Amino acid sequence: MPSWNIHTAHVERLLAENEAAALGIADVNAFLFGNYVPDVYLGFMVPDTTYRIDYCLTHLADVHAIPIPDADRFWDHNVRRRSPDSNVGKSLVLGAWAHLFTDQFYNARFRVFVGERGLAINDDLRIRKQSDFDLFGRSFDLSSYVRVTPELVEAGRRFRPYSILPDDVQKAVDVASAIVGGSAPARGLDDYQLLGSEWMTETFEECTSELATWLRAWGEHAADRPSAEQMRAFVIKRDSPFL
Repeated sequence: MPSWNIHTAHVERLLAENEAAALGIADVNAFLFGNYVPDVYLGFMVPDTTYRIDYCLTHLADVHAIPIPDADRFWDHNVRRRSPDSNVGKSLVLGAWAHLFTDQFYNARFRVFVGERGLAINDDLRIRKQSDFDLFGRSFDLSSYVRVTPELVEAGRRFRPYSILPDDVQKAVDVASAIVGGSAPARGLDDYQLLGSEWMTETFEECTSELATWLRAWGEHAADRPSAEQMRAFVIKRDSPFL
């Protein structure tokens, strides 16, 4: 799955090319943190959290060797129907949706890659894939840090799918800050084992474009609280197999 440096890079690109308000984002800090939220309790990115939750639960994913998160289901339940009252809470939830959308996009595209080449899905393939994801993530020079505020902590506590406890908010932010702080672009970026830099770059650009298209439509129609299905009628690239 995309690592937090890739998720951070998507946020930075979105906000470099669009005004936050035009994307329906009321609080940029909470939106950035939301892009980490689905991974907080997996036990991989953030050590020693208060508890752990299975990936398929936090990402609403199918049980599969290459799982596809259900970003639409998250949208309908948590952005549309149970949207928080505060701007911080709304932005955190929107960020969590963006994380699921991104994971969905990358893994759907990877399934196509595997299917077109008739590759066997096994531990070696998954290791090579993740190695390429990690290498690509280190190609970004990042600068965005989450600020832990009382409002963010409260929004995390009130996150409806599962409460993010205050200590775990801080632990997650510490991990994200360390990633951003050590994000000077790595050398040897031609050492991809499976996907290659062209595949990674194309996936990043296409995913960013579709995220921006969806969020701009949300910024325009948020007052109507459209469902995921209705949102798809608004987006330009609704024929994309990865949306």
